[in-house]
Amino acid sequence: MLQSFHPYVQSLFGGVLIGVASWILLLGLGRVAGISGIAGGLLGPEPRDDEDRAWRWAFFLGLMVAGVLMMNAVGQTMLATRSPWLLGAAGLLVGFGTILGSGCTSGHGVCGIGRRSMRSVAATGVFMAFGMATVAIAKWAVV
Repeated sequence: MLQSFHPYVQSLFGGVLIGVASWILLLGLGRVAGISGIAGGLLGPEPRDDEDRAWRWAFFLGLMVAGVLMMNAVGQTMLATRSPWLLGAAGLLVGFGTILGSGCTSGHGVCGIGRRSMRSVAATGVFMAFGMATVAIAKWAVV
């Protein structure tokens, strides 16, 4: 377990890892590291070949395992501070937003902006603004 938590160091390290992973995926497979697209390819109705499913499962499971390992390394637990109904509703709204926006924060915010896509710049600005507004409203309403 790490002795102290320095959010700036961990955030910088995490950001570099995300950037490098998305770069490797783009260079190696020609794919954008958009999590909603990767998960949608696993769960969606479109038939996929075994090779396509393999890299998607590897990426998805790698996210889960790395998250659990890091959480254990810094000694934190996963305790939800909100009701399960609220979290479920939030998840559904996020899912709807990724469909409406044709992507998510990783696809637009990391990969799209990195490829200089003006559509992704606009999408990232919109979901960041709405995310900030949601946090402000939630703090005011004390949900």
